[in-house]
Amino acid sequence: MKNTIKVERAKQNITQQELADLVGVSRQTINSIESGRYVPSTTLSLKISDVFKTSVNEIFTLENED
Repeated sequence: MKNTIKVERAKQNITQQELADLVGVSRQTINSIESGRYVPSTTLSLKISDVFKTSVNEIFTLENED
């Protein structure tokens, strides 16, 4: 699953740690999601999209192998 979290964070000048604090996970979790090593739960995806004030579909995109 591809995502634009890093781009969204840059637009809003938010660090991985700040985003992690806002959604209640560790910085390592955010790093793993950004790098594609971890697919977040529906709840976490919704929390992240809420922080960026956008839809889940704008942040997360399925790839052919998903």
